[in-house]
Amino acid sequence: MRTLPRGMPLTTAFLSDHGLSPKHASYLAKHGWLLRLGRGAYMLPGDKLSKAACLNYIFSLSSNIHVGGKTALDWHGVRHNLVFKEIIELWSISPLKLPDWLTTEYPCRTQVTQIFDDALPLNYGLSPLHDNTDKVLVSTKERAVLELLSDAGKNASLELVNNLLENTRNLREDKLEVLFFHVNRIKVARLAYQLAEDLDLPWKELAKKHCLRLGGGKRWVAKTKTGERLDLRNG
Repeated sequence: MRTLPRGMPLTTAFLSDHGLSPKHASYLAKHGWLLRLGRGAYMLPGDKLSKAACLNYIFSLSSNIHVGGKTALDWHGVRHNLVFKEIIELWSISPLKLPDWLTTEYPCRTQVTQIFDDALPLNYGLSPLHDNTDKVLVSTKERAVLELLSDAGKNASLELVNNLLENTRNLREDKLEVLFFHVNRIKVARLAYQLAEDLDLPWKELAKKHCLRLGGGKRWVAKTKTGERLDLRNG
């Protein structure tokens, strides 16, 4: 028990590797040596789960998931206002149900929105951050910007998106070019072009080129889930 790591959820598989069978773990929990978090997961009594350990746990559940959008930008230092309790934005290829004990400690929001075509190389624009293990993939600033634009009017207000984009003047245009080339959602391309032009961002011509590439037809006006008016020109 003294050798078990602190700050991480202890799964039955992990405990088995340390010589504690599921039956033994259940016995220890019953007598207060372990605290049961939920099905197949425990922690040491008096311990506190760390964010890094919980993220490692999430990434052990699926290899097709990453931290993206607003959270990724925040972790790269692109932020507008500090929030009292962050919601970790997770992007996944398929739906993923996270246990309540984890989301209570570290609120997460998962989505399966696909904004790139299947030809984009696997894990392009994703990389681990220095304060996490290699398992936890995080969107680069270039990819996170496009994910944020997809989230505009849903989980991010247009005002917030606009404020965050003001701080994205140092994006790597070669990386952004590849991502734009594989964007398959006209909303993302149109909004990227409109905001980049309004804010006079260095990559506005790149956004315009791919907005025109995707076409779009008539002007698009819609009321978003956040209650705002989304009015996008067709390029």
